[in-house]
Amino acid sequence: MNISIVGTGYVGLVSGACLAETGAVVNCIDTNQSKIDSLNNGVMPIYEPGLEDLVKRNVQKERLFFKTKLAEVVNESDAIFIAVGTPPDEDGSADLKYVLAVAREIGSNLDNYTVVVTKSTVPVGTAVKVKAAIQGELDKRGVKVEFDVASNPEFLKEGNAVDDFLKPDRIVIGVESETAEKVLKRLYKPFVLNNHPIIVMDITSSEMTKYVANAMLATKISFINEVANLCEIVGADINLVRKGIGSDTRIGYKFLYPGVGYGGSCFPKDVQALIKTAKNYNYSLNILQAVEDANDFQKTVLFNKIYTHFEGNLKGKTIAIWGLSFKPETDDMREAPSLVLINSLLENGVTVNAYDPIAMHETKRILGDKIKYCKDMYETLIGADALAVVTEWSEFRLPNFKVMDKLMNDKVIFDGRNIFDMDQLEDFNFHYYSIGKKPINF
Repeated sequence: MNISIVGTGYVGLVSGACLAETGAVVNCIDTNQSKIDSLNNGVMPIYEPGLEDLVKRNVQKERLFFKTKLAEVVNESDAIFIAVGTPPDEDGSADLKYVLAVAREIGSNLDNYTVVVTKSTVPVGTAVKVKAAIQGELDKRGVKVEFDVASNPEFLKEGNAVDDFLKPDRIVIGVESETAEKVLKRLYKPFVLNNHPIIVMDITSSEMTKYVANAMLATKISFINEVANLCEIVGADINLVRKGIGSDTRIGYKFLYPGVGYGGSCFPKDVQALIKTAKNYNYSLNILQAVEDANDFQKTVLFNKIYTHFEGNLKGKTIAIWGLSFKPETDDMREAPSLVLINSLLENGVTVNAYDPIAMHETKRILGDKIKYCKDMYETLIGADALAVVTEWSEFRLPNFKVMDKLMNDKVIFDGRNIFDMDQLEDFNFHYYSIGKKPINF
């Protein structure tokens, strides 16, 4: 099959490389010439485990191509996936200008049947607008060409996206014709040989499914964070509470780990967009509004602990930060809790020493030289009055506490991800603050 994917961001690039891995010929299109040049030279615009090898292998096999001209590939494509950005407007709604621009360009060049698939996360009703935009351009040209519009939301986890695509737990497609269904089922057949389902539904339900999935996961995160905060107040241990409720199969353990709030490109944007969609229909999603409010508060929790411990006397202090990206195995800094903490610390006259295995270049693009970027996690501790763990990278889990003891001015740890056990710390007399437990002062 011949596939075109418009947009070489996170979703488009992963999708293109994984589809090419099955033998499809894939053209990835982007108007950013420098990005296309970099990709053709094997330089990845994002960090994602396994992606670079996948891209290079399929480029070498001449199954994966990077181009800037959509018009050149429209009429050789069995399906065209729209995977461009849908950034939030000021009111929280998804901005569809890039999606509709692609639709118009398809309509301006379409001469043969194809299936136009929205892969970007888009609100309910987008497929109708895409179809109208394509048809409008065909009408301007005075031509009649059959085409279908479909919805195929992605469910990729950053840091595990390649495996998620190659071994999906489900594939959702929204269609309005048998022809479009056959095209997409043929395309995805290699990914469901392990009996994971292709779930076929109407387009409106497909568009809704993506938002609801992310909103449900965000809800679990905000819920457990709220409970963790209450546990601290009443003297309960959130880690034990989590085990107690997670053993119930109706609840499960996933997304029940307390922390400093969710970030990234999906959860914040999608929760806001779903709230806005409801408002457009004169309905209020009160639970989701509470989810968003709780997450905004949770991003301040670690700073509040630091401020309270030092009794507000932060000016001149040095705080080490381990982890900058919003989650491990990615360099994504969008809506990262670390940024909220860092900005609060800087506003209070604190010197920040930071280390992240992957995301420091992206952090520097955002913050510039406002903080010190260290070569490893121990360099951050030199002269530090406290350590704040913000992202739970694996290399932070078993540090050398003897070295930490020698490097730090004051032995205080603010563990925003609960990665340390108390028995690791008691021999070194660290003050230890976590999420959902009373602080421990040895």
